[in-house]
Amino acid sequence: MAWSPPATFFLFLLLLGQPPPSRPQSLGTTKLRLVGPESKPEEGRLEVLHQGQWGTVCDDNFAIQEATVACRQLGFEAALTWAHSAKYGQGEGPIWLDNVRCVGTESSLDQCGSNGWGVSDCSHSEDVGVICHPRRHRGYLSETVSNALGPQGRRLEEVRLKPILASAKQHSPVTEGAVEVKYEGHWRQVCDQGWTMNNSRVVCGMLGFPSEVPVDSHYYRKVWDLKMRDPKSRLKSLTNKNSFWIHQVTCLGTEPHMANCQVQVAPARGKLRPACPGGMHAVVSCVAGPHFRPPKTKPQRKGSWAEEPRVRLRSGAQVGEGRVEVLMNRQWGTVCDHRWSLISASVVCRQLGFGSAREALFGARLGQGLGPIHLSEVRCRGYERTLSDCPALEGSQNGCQHENDAAVRCNVPNMGFQNQVRLAGGRIPEEGLLEVQVEVNGVPRWGSVCSENWGLTEAMVACRQLGLGFAIHAYKETWFWSGTPRAQEVVMSGVRCSGTELALQQCQRHGPVHCSHGGGRFLAGVSCMDSAPDLVMNAQLVQETAYLEDRPLSQLYCAHEENCLSKSADHMDWPYGYRRLLRFSTQIYNLGRTDFRPKTGRDSWVWHQCHRHYHSIEVFTHYDLLTLNGSKVAEGHKASFCLEDTNCPTGLQRRYACANFGEQGVTVGCWDTYRHDIDCQWVDITDVGPGNYIFQVIVNPHYEVAESDFSNNMLQCRCKYDGHRVWLHNCHTGNSYPANAELSLEQEQRLRNNLI
Repeated sequence: MAWSPPATFFLFLLLLGQPPPSRPQSLGTTKLRLVGPESKPEEGRLEVLHQGQWGTVCDDNFAIQEATVACRQLGFEAALTWAHSAKYGQGEGPIWLDNVRCVGTESSLDQCGSNGWGVSDCSHSEDVGVICHPRRHRGYLSETVSNALGPQGRRLEEVRLKPILASAKQHSPVTEGAVEVKYEGHWRQVCDQGWTMNNSRVVCGMLGFPSEVPVDSHYYRKVWDLKMRDPKSRLKSLTNKNSFWIHQVTCLGTEPHMANCQVQVAPARGKLRPACPGGMHAVVSCVAGPHFRPPKTKPQRKGSWAEEPRVRLRSGAQVGEGRVEVLMNRQWGTVCDHRWSLISASVVCRQLGFGSAREALFGARLGQGLGPIHLSEVRCRGYERTLSDCPALEGSQNGCQHENDAAVRCNVPNMGFQNQVRLAGGRIPEEGLLEVQVEVNGVPRWGSVCSENWGLTEAMVACRQLGLGFAIHAYKETWFWSGTPRAQEVVMSGVRCSGTELALQQCQRHGPVHCSHGGGRFLAGVSCMDSAPDLVMNAQLVQETAYLEDRPLSQLYCAHEENCLSKSADHMDWPYGYRRLLRFSTQIYNLGRTDFRPKTGRDSWVWHQCHRHYHSIEVFTHYDLLTLNGSKVAEGHKASFCLEDTNCPTGLQRRYACANFGEQGVTVGCWDTYRHDIDCQWVDITDVGPGNYIFQVIVNPHYEVAESDFSNNMLQCRCKYDGHRVWLHNCHTGNSYPANAELSLEQEQRLRNNLI
């Protein structure tokens, strides 16, 4: 019997001025939520549901240990900090909790001490907020899953495959084996009686696999019978215990989680009846998606274009997550979140070679798209092969905006890559000297990475492999961080990644290690972040504002000094003559989840005397005029002398302004406009003859600042110049159209001009 303190104990505490602790309730009896910005579900005002009514929590005595318990209960890994004095606005209704006191190890906020429900001397100006780490803990069920579960379903935590055959044990990831379910903290095996391929499909989806195949049940039965007859095997004694088994599982095959299936843990007639009489463990064989299969040794047969997927994920911090975009009418667009569900999200995930959906995200949680909204009210049944097979409305039919863009987080296979990389010496867990594990003469060995050729693309792969999101810095010198003593040797050099790899070990690198400067202070390091900005240009504005100007040399001295003119300008008779300039305006949106800031601080900005301003980024944009086969005939560039919020949508405040040597940057949701009439906002086409060209703008061309998606940093237009006038048409961002559509447009243009 549990001890309960007498009433005199509480009276003693009151005499000391200490309120008595509230009685702990059973785990999970209270629900929590964060009320804050839609795009950041990990932060907001902390609210508690009690007696059917939501109320707030007072900030008195609230600290990091209380925030940690709240964040864990909400499904996040940890708390980053907390916020006092109603930072996220004042709540309404009762203030349910005050003087909350946690140790930090509790599983639920209602296990902590407090004044008691509704006992508070606070006002809503003291409502507390919390900021959690965005990463969800393993086994987390999104609210859309957990709301559909009964109490038993919530106790089904994880699923795994235990490989039985020697070949399956050597396979990575494990795709075949006996099904094991973690139930109330303990692993159990599932009885195969009544097991169906629908069950296998759900298990494979949870493990990150898009499909399943039948297994040789007769062979596995022989293996089982041999083990049962082996006197040294513990299996026979274990199988006699009902705690070893999950009695029966019945799934439709469309469920995103086994907890949504009908699960019978024990036989219906009581615990004395055997849970799996005469049966064996259920065995499942899954098919890994293309990203997770070993590379093929045979070269692919040459032929026509491979069928390109008509759905993609953008701006996700991890593999298998992102904003959903679909290809329709030769153009990529987004999906509205109206009626967006885990079942529809799972169709997207499986179509892309992942498993079922872990979360279906609403309200542009992974950033807003740009361009058309193709679909709304998508209603998949779960067995469709592609999202286009599902009934849906056109996105324009019900007033959707990009703030309603749908996103998804998919289940992905555990490849073990995260165990082959680590950070050492950093001030925080998200930064440090990079250490990798590679095989040296067949023996796994930890060591460092040579920083030659090390850049942001390679750092992006490293941060994704670490599970830390995006890279914000790629360090080539790491003398200020101390590495692990036995991992000082350079074991990887010449690393070159394309950016799509799952691990550094998949990138190109030197065979024998060759690091000419010998490592030491020149070792690779990274700094990672769970979110990043995303710059996208307004293609329509470029197309509408383009025109020609013949500008006298007498007005171009400063532009010449900043190398904004073609080289032939060096040989002209200054100040006589003129240059022909193709001028235009650019409007650059930040559609990411964090502000876009210059790589260096104000102390490192370069002063330009002629224009009398600082450059925070020396080359912020490239402007090029190309022939139809891609040869450059004219070029320009624009330094970021004033990176600011020119304008923001209603409800957002401008945070960055260049006046008075102010902070520079572009706030999330805002845009920076470079008008056509400022210096260097042009391409010098004085030496270009009449013809058809491609006009191209690339923002952040040297990847100096990290972004969640670099594929949309390029804008291209068709350009016609007759020697006197210029026309830009068909302007679009670089990833608005599929690659083969771009090719067909180019071929069409070549045919019109009789070019071979």
